[in-house]
Amino acid sequence: MVSLDALRSRWPKSLPLQPLPSEAWAKQEPTWKGANPQVIESALKRAKTRPTGNWFVFAASRDVGTKEPFGRDIAGIELVAWRDDQGGIHIAPGSCPHLGAPLDKAKIECDTLICLWHGMPLGPKGRPGWRPLPAFDDGVLVWVRLDDLGGEEPTDIPIVPIRPAASTSIDAVITLTGICETDDVIANRLDPWHGAWFHPYSFARLSVIDSPRDIDVPEEDDRFLVDVTFRVSKGVGVPVRAEFVCPGPRTIIMRILEGEGAGSVVETHATPLGIGPDGKPRTAVIEATVASSERKGFKIARRVAPVLRPAMNFTAARLWKDDLDYAERRYYLRSKGL
Repeated sequence: MVSLDALRSRWPKSLPLQPLPSEAWAKQEPTWKGANPQVIESALKRAKTRPTGNWFVFAASRDVGTKEPFGRDIAGIELVAWRDDQGGIHIAPGSCPHLGAPLDKAKIECDTLICLWHGMPLGPKGRPGWRPLPAFDDGVLVWVRLDDLGGEEPTDIPIVPIRPAASTSIDAVITLTGICETDDVIANRLDPWHGAWFHPYSFARLSVIDSPRDIDVPEEDDRFLVDVTFRVSKGVGVPVRAEFVCPGPRTIIMRILEGEGAGSVVETHATPLGIGPDGKPRTAVIEATVASSERKGFKIARRVAPVLRPAMNFTAARLWKDDLDYAERRYYLRSKGL
């Protein structure tokens, strides 16, 4: 009978699935020495100096349709989004200028919001006291530009990360809310060292092979390079090399550089929602996974993308339910001055 060790040694290295050694969670190589708090904080500070053009991720593109409006607060600003008959995106103040009715309860007729309370029509051209805001749909996410909130030099469109082409990829988006600030969400992903310890059900054999150690780092070198195996089951996983980069203060990108799915990205966007009833901040984690592969079977998978998205969303949400504990704990300690 062939032993497991012998089977692992004979396993073809060219296959995307690779066997994982049997190793107890507590026997992993500790990573706390690498996870230097100063390295994480310095990376966060550099990210916060990068421009955004005042653009904030508002929602998944699929969240906003032509049948009914979609509402969300950003930093306490009530907003409403809807689409016209051609699919164009519109975002405007979420309160009716007449008597303050919630416009996410309005009806959409002929590209126009019809207020539920008194029938006031509010369309893409706006009216006195109520003007739509700059909005952008990149095909995966919807963005809104809030110049008073952002306080930067505005740009015509947001900085959208490079992604695999829509014709060769599958995308899925999740949204979760945490009691924390945007910095806490980004700092979580600027700590790749916690992956195999905090998420052993998803990651194994994680090694940070390069990270920025200086305070001043050129943007092209400002990345965390990681070798990691994504678990498929207890004994099998997919090894990849990935990078983590921050193109802006509220966004962090994980991109697969080598291995199965090279070019695929996971975009984590942190959008401030405002202060909750308990007086604490709320932040939305809006995460887009854009997966691609050159394997023939992936073309078949793309045909059943609607069936695959729930599984992709489940995986992402499971990670972020844990990671929001991390982000919320970070906020809690900071709020206590610890």
